[in-house]
Amino acid sequence: MKLDVLYFAWVRERIGLPKEKVETSATTVAELVEELKAREERYEAAFADLGALRVAIDQELTEFDAALDGAREVAFFPPMTGG
Repeated sequence: MKLDVLYFAWVRERIGLPKEKVETSATTVAELVEELKAREERYEAAFADLGALRVAIDQELTEFDAALDGAREVAFFPPMTGG
């Protein structure tokens, strides 16, 4: 499956890209993260602490164990605070 993967804030800075198209066989977000981490060190650094990240599938907040079935877009970003 092909997905648009978006990176925000420090995740974008560590990976060096705002977004990319990814061909994946992952069935969950967690599996996608493992595939990305295996690519190279910058992905490993960005996904080193999943507790410091949030994820959205097709612009809806979800968990890392969420299924990717039918997804078009996955976004990774740090937790947001209001003010």
